[in-house]
Amino acid sequence: MNPCEQRFVAESSAFHIEARDLQPELDRMANWLADLVQALATTELVPAGLHQDSALAQQMQSLNALTQSCEPRWAAQWAELQPAQTLANALDDKVMLLVFGKFNAGKSSLCNFFAERFRQHGQSVRFFRLEAGHTVDAMQCFHEGATETTAHLQGVCLGERLVLLDTPGLHSVTQDNADLTQRFLDSADAVLWLSSSTSPGQVQELDELGLELRRGKPLLPIITRSDCIEEDEVDGQIVKCLRNKTQANRTLQEADVFERALDKLRAMHVDTGLLKTPLSISVHMAKSSEQKDEAMRDAGFERLYGALLDIAKPALAYKQRKPAEVLRHHLQEHVLADLDNRVLPALRHLGQALQSEREALEMRRQRIVQAAWREVIPELPQVLERHALEHDVRAGCAVCVEVASLVGSAFEQQTQHWLQDFTMPPLEPVRIELTADVDYGPAAPDSESHVAWPAMVDFARLHAALDDAVQEAIAERAEQATTLCSEVLRELESSVARRHATLLSLQSQFPPRPGT
Repeated sequence: MNPCEQRFVAESSAFHIEARDLQPELDRMANWLADLVQALATTELVPAGLHQDSALAQQMQSLNALTQSCEPRWAAQWAELQPAQTLANALDDKVMLLVFGKFNAGKSSLCNFFAERFRQHGQSVRFFRLEAGHTVDAMQCFHEGATETTAHLQGVCLGERLVLLDTPGLHSVTQDNADLTQRFLDSADAVLWLSSSTSPGQVQELDELGLELRRGKPLLPIITRSDCIEEDEVDGQIVKCLRNKTQANRTLQEADVFERALDKLRAMHVDTGLLKTPLSISVHMAKSSEQKDEAMRDAGFERLYGALLDIAKPALAYKQRKPAEVLRHHLQEHVLADLDNRVLPALRHLGQALQSEREALEMRRQRIVQAAWREVIPELPQVLERHALEHDVRAGCAVCVEVASLVGSAFEQQTQHWLQDFTMPPLEPVRIELTADVDYGPAAPDSESHVAWPAMVDFARLHAALDDAVQEAIAERAEQATTLCSEVLRELESSVARRHATLLSLQSQFPPRPGT
């Protein structure tokens, strides 16, 4: 028997799994989540001062709907993780290694090989599959094939303390299989990342490798199928033989995968110290040589056994804190991800929209003044003409009343266009008053005068005075209206900013990794 293999089998069967009190850490994360849910419940925005069908009000309603949907969505996402929790609890006394990688990477072959080797050492071997969240014994080893053969999660218990979980391909031909793999990542204590030597370390796989490393879980990259077909002469005949790739070739592939993985992890801002050196193996060559010591060494298994024992300690440490890690992963990958990618951006976008709307009010005020003035001024000659033949100075008052009405109508029409998103409170009635320096003739008439206007009024100056009065009335009214709108927007901006600051504060208070 190979000494490295004997040591691995013996030590893996004697893994000591210690219990650890995680309740304080679980409570901290649960309390943090409760505070966040409470903050989101008070984040609902009331579009006071805005029409319900305005763009800003609808943006607020969308944000309210988003924050209200967060807690139910997080609860559903947590529920989706419960089968993985159930599996972890069922195998709580064992170290679980998730065999992880693209389909056709040799996962089932490696699991079957380990099962055979453990049997050779007199250890118990039990195959199982997962059904409805529970383990069911399987009567045979894993099916191996060139096409995707694993359609559900399956595993094998090796001895008393080691479990290998064989998953459908991560980048499976069916989305259901890929989703199944993702759901059970958290159940494992360490990961064996398998990548075929025909295309090792593909970028798509490295993306998922980065996610597992970000979770702080021990991970060992393994390059499988490190063999090749060569021609040889046997009894005078040229035959094709499967042989191990040369050590030089394996070393180059391992170095290439390692360097590209490092580059990817740096780009993802993941601790590169978590990345183990890739190992190159050939299950086929180890099996075809009847597992002799030299063949096992040439096939890469002596190095693999040593590497597996090296990750045993961090895997046991991870298992101790796994319940807290699983909850933390959920909070990071679902809750914080929602904050980072949906809620906080929506709040920032709303705040920017409110600020832009407020900054646009000055332009709108000017447009209201210009448009309302242009609508009223052409009517002044007709108004003066209608009252020119009246034989009472009170006709001047009638002119002012009529012009005030024109100003009110024009202003209302323009505010409905330029301030249509706002619910405007009633403003004071428009008043048009002529200044005292209007030239009525030789002497200003008193209230008892009955002299006709044509004999006493300078209509050019009267028209100019009315023009000034109209401009002043419109400008004053536009200033009042836009000031009210600005106050509405400032209050909404403040409300959004307070909510944004509250959520940012909670985000910064996210509990640290268990044990740190």
